[in-house]
Amino acid sequence: MNRTLKMSLASIAYLLVLLGSAASWGQGVLIIVDPSEPTPLPRPIIWPPRPPHPVPPGPRPIPEPPASYKIKELAVQARLVDQVARVQVSQNFVNTGSRQMEVSFVFPLPYDGAIDRLTFMVDGKEYEAKLLSASEARSIYEGYVRRNQDPALLEWIGTGMFKTSVFPVPPGAERKVTLQYNQLLRKDRHITDFLFPLSTAKYTSQPIESVLIRATIETGEELKSVYSPTHEVEITRSGEHNATVKYEAKNQIPTTDFRLFFDTAEGSLGASVLSYRPDAKEDGYFLLLASPQIKAKDSERTAKTVIFVVDRSGSMSGKKMEQARDALKFVLNNLREKDTFNIVAYDSSVEAFRPELQRFDDKTRQAALGFAEGLYAGGGTNIDGALTTALNMIQDSSRPSYVIFLTDGLPTVGETNEAKIVDAARQNNKHHTRLISMGVGYDVNSRLLDRISRVNFGQTEFVRPDEDIERVVGRLYSRISEPVMTDVVIGFDLEGLRAEDGSAVNRTYPREVHDLFAGEQLVIVGRYRKPGDAKVTITGKVGTAERKLDFPGKLVEQSNDESYAFVEKLWAMRRIGEIIDELDLKGKNDELVKELVTLSTKHGILTPYTSFLADENAKPGELASIDARARRADLAVDRLSESSGRAGFAQRAEKRMFQEATRAPMSSGFGGGSGAMPAADNAITGRAMGAAPATAPAGPGVTFRDIETDREVEVQSVQIVGNETLYKRGKQWVAANAQDVDLQRDQDKIKTVERFSDEYFRLTAANTPSENAVLARQQAGEELLIRLRNQVYLIR
Repeated sequence: MNRTLKMSLASIAYLLVLLGSAASWGQGVLIIVDPSEPTPLPRPIIWPPRPPHPVPPGPRPIPEPPASYKIKELAVQARLVDQVARVQVSQNFVNTGSRQMEVSFVFPLPYDGAIDRLTFMVDGKEYEAKLLSASEARSIYEGYVRRNQDPALLEWIGTGMFKTSVFPVPPGAERKVTLQYNQLLRKDRHITDFLFPLSTAKYTSQPIESVLIRATIETGEELKSVYSPTHEVEITRSGEHNATVKYEAKNQIPTTDFRLFFDTAEGSLGASVLSYRPDAKEDGYFLLLASPQIKAKDSERTAKTVIFVVDRSGSMSGKKMEQARDALKFVLNNLREKDTFNIVAYDSSVEAFRPELQRFDDKTRQAALGFAEGLYAGGGTNIDGALTTALNMIQDSSRPSYVIFLTDGLPTVGETNEAKIVDAARQNNKHHTRLISMGVGYDVNSRLLDRISRVNFGQTEFVRPDEDIERVVGRLYSRISEPVMTDVVIGFDLEGLRAEDGSAVNRTYPREVHDLFAGEQLVIVGRYRKPGDAKVTITGKVGTAERKLDFPGKLVEQSNDESYAFVEKLWAMRRIGEIIDELDLKGKNDELVKELVTLSTKHGILTPYTSFLADENAKPGELASIDARARRADLAVDRLSESSGRAGFAQRAEKRMFQEATRAPMSSGFGGGSGAMPAADNAITGRAMGAAPATAPAGPGVTFRDIETDREVEVQSVQIVGNETLYKRGKQWVAANAQDVDLQRDQDKIKTVERFSDEYFRLTAANTPSENAVLARQQAGEELLIRLRNQVYLIR
């Protein structure tokens, strides 16, 4: 098939989206030529069907239309050499329909048009490609939308494209499509931005069996930070100038594009500031990425103190005690020369390996391993006595000290009052020791652990009953094993800022950074009131010497596009974690509850206290006012009074997830796999509220934690699309920016537009790609209520 495709409106009926981008450009599509009838893009069939209809026994009957396909595999290999990307995309797709498809592949130009050497092959055979202008391409996209009454491609309008000649795909046949291209990447100061279009692969009739992205980075200057705001990636460094980034998922439907940042700089610190300010009248948002590569001589290497406090009460018997012993052995085998250490074991009584701290060497290591081997479970839980013993051992403020405190239960011996235990730990910590609490299983007093950690410069780790204690402790210790800078203070100096203007930044999370560790990727988010050129300083101790590092940054006055919109969403996640922490440890506060609801509504971040937003059966106007939503949340926040048990554990674990988030919230994938939150039981979990329909819209939903089961629940009634969040209310989707609109009360303020009318296309022409992405999610029979450019539209 080497015929040249003739692009008339009558010949464009069906497109397979192979690629996507945050700017909604750069996707590849297949076009079916001369179909017998209009056909929309495929959407996956989601099970279980909407209750109360039961799932039928036996194989699931999922009928395929005559023209349909699934994407079987998607593999991306990218070589990023400074600012140039060499990309190869291999995709296997199967014609699952009953007739042969005559198709052509088109590739919309990327966000900046900087592509050359595009090569397209089908099963190893190269096909001719031709460049079309943006105006020619517009007629293709708009023609498809008009003919098929399917808005899926609206977000592409306004881009040029490459197109290929036509090739056949027989029914049942599998074709391997390979695309190769070079691209000039965006660069902002020292930070380079690689964006791979991935999200529109959601247009497939079934989840993709295998998704693989592998990117190698090669830089002339030293490579510092490597960070993905969109996916959980594995990063392997192979030198000062090289790294490999890998993302894998199985049985997944991608819902967001893959984005990767890396920065380069000579010297001991690589750091960059990204800022986003959509409204110049409101405080902006910033993201600070820092990757310390501070090299100390062996003689100057920071020595540390580690005390492992292990629960050996009766409830730790069996597998938990075995894993705790193995975790302790892992720590002992990974201490360094000049480190000091000790072990405190407790049940009803408290026993130490040695009366005082021990200098680590082979002799003390062997003795400590023998002590660990002799630990057995039995007795009560003297938490206060164990912490007092451990903290009083530390008498040196010149080195970083860490207490790893492990427990699986409630205090039953000695002091059992929660407030007194916390106060005693605070008073006994005279040398700024970092106390890391590890709660094992659902019987712990999770609130007590959070309080202890908060006043002792630490954090809490939660180990679920089915998790391996050794693995969690090993991961934690690997992170803190090599401090390179201690007693860290981070400051922002803004050019022209006066004393009366206050601090340059505010509401930064995490609130404090105590130490920096080798190989750590520091991610700090916050707000700023005044724009301008800034100097960021990081001061602290390297060994015993004071060090000060600084680097420039810019806080923009107003953002021209949405390239860094994820910064706002990431800040919102961490702010929500901070709000929940305040409500948990200091008590209920009406203003904080209202702020929690506002952030959750705007960004689609469902919490155990705002999951009611997913109730698609809410009556019209029931959740329209912030006060009504706050009243619902206020009742749910009362569950924070549960300090232990499954619900108490789940709430604190979820709180910590928000506080330490490194990726912006997004719709989760239909299936499991790396980078997706697992849903309970089924690919889509249906509750009475927000249960999935048998055929879901193109975009999957979001998740929240059910504190009764401590499992993630996925709902289809809330969807994050670009920078907007949509809520299902019956047959209507309501955008978060129109939540305050009441259809009855505000009739005179609402403009009704019929889908696919001339007025509809005039509206899409004025929209941003992100706004058109929202319209693209609307399906037949649904209504959309949204505010665009200060006008409320009802699109039906």
